[in-house]
Amino acid sequence: MTEDRIALGTARGRWVLAATSLGSGMAFLDGTVVNVALPAMGADLNSGMAGLQWIVNGYMLMLASLVLLSGSLGDRLGRRRTFVVGVIWFAVASIVCAIAPTLEVMIAGRILQGIGGALLTPGSLAILQTTFQHSDRGKAVGTWSGLTSVAAAVGPFVGGTLVDSGYWQLIFLINAPLALVTVLVTLRHVPETRDEQAGGRLDINGALLATVGLAGLTYGLISAGDHGFSDPVILSSLAIGVLAFAAFIEVERRSRYPMLPLNIFANARFTGANLVTVVVYGALGTATFLVVVFLQTALHYSALWAGASLLPMTVLMLALSGYAGGLSDRIGSRIPMTVGPLLMAGGFLLMLRINIDSNYFTAVLPAVVLLGLGLVSTVAPLTATVLSSVEDHHAGIASGVNNAVARSAQLMAVAAIPMAAGITGDSYRDPVAFHNGFGKALWISAVLAAAGGVIAWVTLGERGRPFQHVVRHHTHCALEAPPFADSKN
Repeated sequence: MTEDRIALGTARGRWVLAATSLGSGMAFLDGTVVNVALPAMGADLNSGMAGLQWIVNGYMLMLASLVLLSGSLGDRLGRRRTFVVGVIWFAVASIVCAIAPTLEVMIAGRILQGIGGALLTPGSLAILQTTFQHSDRGKAVGTWSGLTSVAAAVGPFVGGTLVDSGYWQLIFLINAPLALVTVLVTLRHVPETRDEQAGGRLDINGALLATVGLAGLTYGLISAGDHGFSDPVILSSLAIGVLAFAAFIEVERRSRYPMLPLNIFANARFTGANLVTVVVYGALGTATFLVVVFLQTALHYSALWAGASLLPMTVLMLALSGYAGGLSDRIGSRIPMTVGPLLMAGGFLLMLRINIDSNYFTAVLPAVVLLGLGLVSTVAPLTATVLSSVEDHHAGIASGVNNAVARSAQLMAVAAIPMAAGITGDSYRDPVAFHNGFGKALWISAVLAAAGGVIAWVTLGERGRPFQHVVRHHTHCALEAPPFADSKN
């Protein structure tokens, strides 16, 4: 198949890059605009904090559960076919969200969006890896990363403008024309590829158990904020989640073709990097979920201004991630991945200065900049460590596992931390009550981020050298998405 590979500089190569960037960019754009629209959606759908959590987590639940399985599905059925199905599915689910008359329908639409996202996001990267000549792959992925990051960067402005116009439904409807163009370009210009040697059965049992486990824990943690842990339904939900995860581990251990090969965690550096991912992305997902809502409800920012408030993080990631990756190559990942989470913790603590009378440039911006610098120091070395900790032929599964870990961490944190901070019911609509809970949530996020620095220092020593292969540094993070997408979504 090497002779059939496409060169990046050709017309067809540019069309392939356009199709994959449009599809992924649609998902990333959706991720940044949904958070901006949460207060408006909550008001129109009469939603408390639990409803807002489910609007975010409904998507994340399916993405975290199915992202590993979808990669195998693309290998078997065809990567272009899986990508196209994902794009169409995502667009139809977006229309469901746009016309949702109730909170329940909205959550159902977001769950459906998560399935589409799980199909299209890894599929876009798989198409790049298998379509372009080997010498062009790194540049293709880097260009894809830049283009999709631009989509995330403009998302707050697009979403804020649409929400401020009084029609938050438009943030979902814009996906329909984007999806149509993506499908047409893909079918015309993207060749089909599949792994002809892919054998074994799809790990459907593993995917179902992972979904049940994440859903049980998510429902229990979110509902406990309103009903307490003594409620029998909540206790049952948490128990089901724990039992499903125990069964998932046993199924993966026994399976000949596991969705999650547990032996990959025998590598201490790989395990350490994923533990850092859990605490750092858990902290990040919760803080960015809450801060955009807090700025609108407590400080009365417009949706546009609230969404744009976190833009410096994306700008710093785009500008400095390459330098951070190069520094990690020279001095190793231990120091950057220790310093980065500590800077993030400092950013969360600086956000404690934000109050109802705060000025953006003196209270919000310094915290966002420090948080962004922490991300720059963490993300590229983290991605490099995950990939360099395993042999080349395991790089795909290593990246997929880290992606799923990051999504799951955000899912659990968005479910648990608001409840632990006392942000429940309609308290997010009360500026004073929300301010008190927001401060507690920031402390929790700061402790989690600092723990990430400690874990990196302990687990990423130079004992046990990583596998030596070339790791290219891109501006996208371990989530294969901008840092506060979903949080995209």
